[in-house]
Amino acid sequence: MKDDRFLIITGLSGSGKTIASRSLEDLGYYCIDNLPAKLIPSFVDLWSRKEVEIEKVALVVDIREAGFETEFPEVLKLIRKKISPQLIFLEASDETLIKRFSESKRPHPLTGRKSVTESVHLERERLAAIKGMADEVIDTTSLNIYQLKEHLTKRFLKEKHEKMQIVVVSFGYKYGIPLDSDLVFDTRFLPNPFYIDELRNKTGKSKVVREYILKEGETKKFLARLYRFVDFLIPRFINEGKSHLTISTGCTGGRHRSVVLADELNEYIKKKKYNVRSYHRDIYK
Repeated sequence: MKDDRFLIITGLSGSGKTIASRSLEDLGYYCIDNLPAKLIPSFVDLWSRKEVEIEKVALVVDIREAGFETEFPEVLKLIRKKISPQLIFLEASDETLIKRFSESKRPHPLTGRKSVTESVHLERERLAAIKGMADEVIDTTSLNIYQLKEHLTKRFLKEKHEKMQIVVVSFGYKYGIPLDSDLVFDTRFLPNPFYIDELRNKTGKSKVVREYILKEGETKKFLARLYRFVDFLIPRFINEGKSHLTISTGCTGGRHRSVVLADELNEYIKKKKYNVRSYHRDIYK
């Protein structure tokens, strides 16, 4: 059985190996680009003995390395005696590859005095044997960037709900918006407990503060819309391969309204069986 934790990505130039590498990095893989074939066995030994703290790895190797088409097949046979890596080969039609090189204005790795068309044909010929050794061949002719990423996400992201970590952060605008925020919701339009003498020195963790904020019609309407919004977004972030999502709720000082709303949102998301936790950045400032 092939090991999803060790991937080797190769294929034709222009077929999407860079996009695949970035997508796999988003899925938690440690990606190494253009590692010389001769060094792969040494890296495999380190990885298999857990001498490097890397759980999942993806190596991107291709014809940029001199002699790749002759050295890599022998290296692959050698490492397959030690581990069970998955070899993923990316390709596309000649017309598509030529168009991509034309649009990107980047030279083909085999271009010397040859045209792009000649280089594409030559590379396909040289890599035919390696393609035959692949565990999976992905034809990206009709795939755009997002479709390729979605394909890899569905293929290599297991237990999606548990894999994406959601953090709900409350904060005070007077101290700045959290830099790692993906989504920011402003709660300053809600009634402010700060102006109620008996509530001013309490926080959003206090029962009386929570009741004061949650009883308001505007709060109920806002939460209903917020729940529908996250119901729409979270599955799409998961399918896109996002591994972390930070949702921030802000009020003026970060002690009352944002805390209550963050806790309500955290509980709602938790009921949906997602991996979520809350954090109140400015509650005691």
